[in-house]
Amino acid sequence: MKVGPLIPIIFSLLAELIQLYTYVVLVSCLFSFLLAFGILDQRNQIVWNIGNFLYRMTEPVLRPIRSVLPNFGNMDFSPLVLLLLIQYLALPILFRIEGMLLTPPM
Repeated sequence: MKVGPLIPIIFSLLAELIQLYTYVVLVSCLFSFLLAFGILDQRNQIVWNIGNFLYRMTEPVLRPIRSVLPNFGNMDFSPLVLLLLIQYLALPILFRIEGMLLTPPM
């Protein structure tokens, strides 16, 4: 079976999207720290819009992780777990699938 040049492009695009989502999770964590320490004012419309966007982007993925993790008080370790899952599960699986599709069968 001949694989066209589209497969590497698709997988590199998927890897870039996963990397972009990693950045969104990191920015969301930083944003929540800035809100918690009172550096940013959530009453400001721009700050509220940015926070709302980050919440909508990260919460659907973080909510199931939070339901599995035990309660650590005020500390939320779900972004850390998500970033570790991306780094050690999602990306290696993606690259392995790409390698399986690109290597010819013997």
